[in-house]
Amino acid sequence: MTLPLDLDANATEPLRPAARAALLVALEGGGNPSSVHGGGRAARRVIEAARRAVAARFAVAPGDVVFTSGGTEANALAIHGLGAGRRILAGATEHPAVLAAAPGAAILPVLADGTLDLAALEAGLASGGPALVCVMAANNETGVLHPLAEIAALCRAHGALLHVDAVQAAGRMALDLASWGAASVALSGHKLGGVPGAGALILAPGLHLPALIAGGGQERGRRGGTEPLPAIAALGAALEEGYEAPRIVALRDAIEAGLRALDPRIVIAGAGAARLPNTTLAVLPGVAAETQVIALDLAGVRVSAGAACSSGKVTASPVLRAMGFGAEAGSGIRISLPWNAPEEAPGRFLTAYAAMLGRVKRAG
Repeated sequence: MTLPLDLDANATEPLRPAARAALLVALEGGGNPSSVHGGGRAARRVIEAARRAVAARFAVAPGDVVFTSGGTEANALAIHGLGAGRRILAGATEHPAVLAAAPGAAILPVLADGTLDLAALEAGLASGGPALVCVMAANNETGVLHPLAEIAALCRAHGALLHVDAVQAAGRMALDLASWGAASVALSGHKLGGVPGAGALILAPGLHLPALIAGGGQERGRRGGTEPLPAIAALGAALEEGYEAPRIVALRDAIEAGLRALDPRIVIAGAGAARLPNTTLAVLPGVAAETQVIALDLAGVRVSAGAACSSGKVTASPVLRAMGFGAEAGSGIRISLPWNAPEEAPGRFLTAYAAMLGRVKRAG
């Protein structure tokens, strides 16, 4: 029996071997990291080892890493803490977790390639008092990378703070909080090849913020609640593993070339911008995304219709709408290659896609 081909890594990455090993060790060891006896101290050592791993990747001190339950909480913690008393500016293609945490935010447009409109950002920064700018490093649907260096320079020029949602970028590209000039960076364990239940907020040196969830004073008083020991251990281990970007890019490019050969009407959203190595958002005009996803699933290929964070709903993509796709915003599917994507992934995907395309054309 042939196993399904999972091309939905942006929803969740497959578990990394090192993360699995760290998870099992933490599960077997148990213990509450806040306990002062031997078992608690052993658990604390696991937490602090993971904290050091995250800190090393982002070139910050371990004390500047706050563990959370995931990317959603990390974003909310940053926005509520750093946004107090500040205007909030957010890009039109930001993740719903960011937009929901900042309901009064001024929404900044993006260009046709999906990158943030820097002229609009500069105008927004110049129009009022202190601001917090929220920008994702990489879009979860298109993989488009925002020009963070330019965005950070504008923030510095206007005395604004910058929060970066790096949930999709972490583990797939180089990350450096200092070069970005960011006040905070959010990430999520299961997007790295860990497991759900743990994320992190990385803070610029010396930056303090109040707890969003009050409790027993964990995480230096910045996040209450017993730390999810196994998930944090897996997060730290996953972040230390390498990523074969050139290999993944070659597989992605083969998929995109094959799609264009099958039907010249297909548009790759954000193709003109720098993107994550693994992500393709392909728009097939006139064919609903849900139809495509179901047909491919029946053929043993798993993709998604945009983000996988809407409780199973399939709707027109707000990201594509923000990029100017109009009615075609409901016709895009996201193909996101996992870290362990097999070499035959392009061939299997394109075979299934060609069969689906043939049925659609016959039905039309």
